[in-house]
Amino acid sequence: MILTLENVSLIRNGKWIIENINWKVKKGEHWVLFGLNGAGKTALLNMLNAYYFPTKGKVKVLGREFGRAPLAEHLRTKIGLVSSSLQQKLYPADNAFEVVLSGAFASIGLYETPTDEMRQKAISLLKELGCFEYANQEYGSLSQGERQRVLIARALMADPELLILDEPTNGLDFIAREHLLEGIESIAKGSGAPTILYVTHHVEEILPTFGKTLLLKKGTVFGSGETKEMLSEQILSKFFDIPVEVVWSNGRPLLSKKVTFS
Repeated sequence: MILTLENVSLIRNGKWIIENINWKVKKGEHWVLFGLNGAGKTALLNMLNAYYFPTKGKVKVLGREFGRAPLAEHLRTKIGLVSSSLQQKLYPADNAFEVVLSGAFASIGLYETPTDEMRQKAISLLKELGCFEYANQEYGSLSQGERQRVLIARALMADPELLILDEPTNGLDFIAREHLLEGIESIAKGSGAPTILYVTHHVEEILPTFGKTLLLKKGTVFGSGETKEMLSEQILSKFFDIPVEVVWSNGRPLLSKKVTFS
């Protein structure tokens, strides 16, 4: 089991951010965490990474139960995280190759001497994700799509058991988004792939490889299960509180508001 949450609630600044979350993710499953802005997605991710601890309930991630075992060092080398908050912490003057190498040490910046094996692995990941051609460019000079590719390569350096992609296509145009999604799908289908948790509020980004979906609404689980079931017109219309239409094309959903004629 990759993660287990049992009746988990979190209070911050006197307000319940998430309440009574029950969720289990098995090894090899690829999940979507879907919710609108303010649904509690970020708080939940911070908890999975041991930045927050639950006010109530039990959290177990990668075999470690919160409150019963040392967490931070263990989890942050076993979880690959790609997020906008991480992107802002990196040094713009470091080149893409150095940023990827830093993932082997789970550090911001490269302070230790990487082995030849690490260097070869970084090169392989840069090539796999289509960013080898700008390996020597400063991270700060890269486009948003290029930065996201580099961040994913960095996240994979330590062979994580869990890869969390938090809104990875934010700020990308259509072409850059699709190229990035192709890279993610390739990773998911590769041998020895980590369990992937894809966080988004855009239905059209959800790839066929993500067979499970958790719908988060106002800090609670609205629904959880097979992606095709969770993204049905009936369930999503209730989720959004408006009638919606879902069209599936090439295994991916397209969402629009249903037009009714009086």
